[in-house]
Amino acid sequence: MKRVLCISALFLALAFSLFAQDKNPITFDDLFGMGRVSDPQISPDGERIAYTVTWYDYEENKGNSDIWLVPIDSGEPIQLTTSPEGDSHPRWSPDGKSIAFISSRTGTSQVWMIPADGGEAKQMTTISTGASGVEWSPDGKHLLFTSEVYPDCPDDPCNKARDEEKEESKVQARLIDKLLYRHWNVWREGKVSHLFIVPDSGGVGTDLTPGERDVPPISLGSDHDYTFSPQGKEICFVMNPDPMVAISTNNDLFTIPTTGGQPKRITTSKANDNQPQYSPDGRYIAYHAMERPGFEADRYQLMLYDRHTGEMKSLSKDFDYTVEDIVWSPDSKTIYFTVPDRAYTSICSVPVTGGTIRKIVTKSLNDQLRLTPDGRNFVFRHQEADLPSEIFKADITGKKLTQLTRTNEERLSQLEMNALEEFWFIGAKGDSVHGLLLRPPDFDPGRRWPLIYLIHGGPQGAWEDEFHYRWNYQMFASPGYVVAAVNFHASTGYGQEFTDAVSRDWGGAPYEDLMKGIDYLTSTYDFIDVDRMGAAGASYGGFMINWLAGHNHPFKCFVNHDGVYDQVSMYGGTEELWFLEWEFGGTPWDNPEEYERWSPSTYAKNFKTPMLVVHGENDFRVPNTQGFQVFTALQRHGVPSKLLYFPDEDHFVRKPQNAELWWKTVHEWFAEYLK
Repeated sequence: MKRVLCISALFLALAFSLFAQDKNPITFDDLFGMGRVSDPQISPDGERIAYTVTWYDYEENKGNSDIWLVPIDSGEPIQLTTSPEGDSHPRWSPDGKSIAFISSRTGTSQVWMIPADGGEAKQMTTISTGASGVEWSPDGKHLLFTSEVYPDCPDDPCNKARDEEKEESKVQARLIDKLLYRHWNVWREGKVSHLFIVPDSGGVGTDLTPGERDVPPISLGSDHDYTFSPQGKEICFVMNPDPMVAISTNNDLFTIPTTGGQPKRITTSKANDNQPQYSPDGRYIAYHAMERPGFEADRYQLMLYDRHTGEMKSLSKDFDYTVEDIVWSPDSKTIYFTVPDRAYTSICSVPVTGGTIRKIVTKSLNDQLRLTPDGRNFVFRHQEADLPSEIFKADITGKKLTQLTRTNEERLSQLEMNALEEFWFIGAKGDSVHGLLLRPPDFDPGRRWPLIYLIHGGPQGAWEDEFHYRWNYQMFASPGYVVAAVNFHASTGYGQEFTDAVSRDWGGAPYEDLMKGIDYLTSTYDFIDVDRMGAAGASYGGFMINWLAGHNHPFKCFVNHDGVYDQVSMYGGTEELWFLEWEFGGTPWDNPEEYERWSPSTYAKNFKTPMLVVHGENDFRVPNTQGFQVFTALQRHGVPSKLLYFPDEDHFVRKPQNAELWWKTVHEWFAEYLK
């Protein structure tokens, strides 16, 4: 019997080995060959889900989105739209017979409509400046959308003539007289976003928010910043009313009659308020709110506005997590919401009367939360480090987790990818710091492996159990690296005090955490080769790479993507000034010591470690001169260094052919010093 068992075990081990050999490490073609799933929307009868899948075409060097449908119980997904120009943002009509969506199939982005059971799509809007973000009125008679227009133009012909004049002019100069004149990756060009309403028969639309202010706000908004009341007579929207938005986080909620008129301001805090959600019975508006003006990473509390009494109260005041997606139960008695929770996103609930907040779904990364019309099931997007985003559902007890879409199943079956492992260690402030570790394909614990240490941006961000399409753990590990990532002081999901720790301490506690983290890893995992370790980071992570280069560290090489190098010139070139003014306690002329103290440029004399620098021309958040300056310093010191510059990218590298070059260059750089 023992002999039979031994033979059987040997056979199974051999079979598993042969099966594993059929799988391959992930490649760039795999990464960009996967469909990217997003924006699940439940039909009014609760039987189907509309969602978007984006596929990338390498030869065309761009992505294209289409709308799909999947039954909520069982069945195969079907593709609803097939336009080569991109269809997205599906929204069901209240009667469930049609789906409104955004498409650029005629050259400009417009609202279109298609029968939910298939058929020909019909263009609904004809506004020359384009439309985005469509939403239905509850009675199905109107649609909301946004468009960027010239605030002094009274109608669409004026906007059209102004655009044509600019396009035909041989003078491309800009005369700028105020902040904020560019944002993220676009020049403002004198336009602002306005909210429009159009009848279900279509047309140009009526501007509901004329004037100088953006609706929704240009920054720090949510994915749901305008909505109809259940009765359809009122619209709630988010706007920043301050005269200089470059230094303001003051987004507020306003209401306006559906017929138009003077907006009524319902929140007055100078901090950030957004994501209004009417209760189904129409009595309340739930929304997000921060407490501290000027701080973009403050904790979002779940707020409740009583439309009858005008009372406002927090339902999560003593809950040390930041609230994200908000959805109401059909009976208006419960609010469900998501929160960052360690390296995951949990789904929680709270009674509308207040009381105990209950975690329902934990230890998984879930977003874009929806609730079925009967209130019995959640629908959401779920992902893991070895699973790209798919649509899942779970009942409201958090059980019966079911995967509804399997967009990349065939490709995933061919890949060898490991799951993330968690570790904890004592960090800079004597508290516990969390980290994630990924072993490479074909991992052999008897070997010693080189390590890539990833450093996240933000700085108020976090590494999560996610399948990231840019900084993808599996892609870093695939050539044969152990990958580790630490959620140092500054990270979200560990309480607000932990997040606050980075402000005015950019190179302090976070740097100490990273060094303690690497000490923990090398003393705990004997398969890590301490003589072959490199580090990579982007944005604040790129800042930390520059900071490490000027301070003690154990790394053989660095990759710095869009990293901050000099804080004074960063202040003069970036667009969201509130960020640096909060982080360093004022302007460079008010608090020069802080800016100098936390500038890697101050310590450039210590640069010795080889560094690959990456930057994009259209990065207005961390301007390209930050990358140029650090590369100049490295070259001037004779440090081996390269500059990978993208004239057609921003803070991210998005285009497939550019992304392929990025990964090729990064892998070659690490191989040169770690292999």
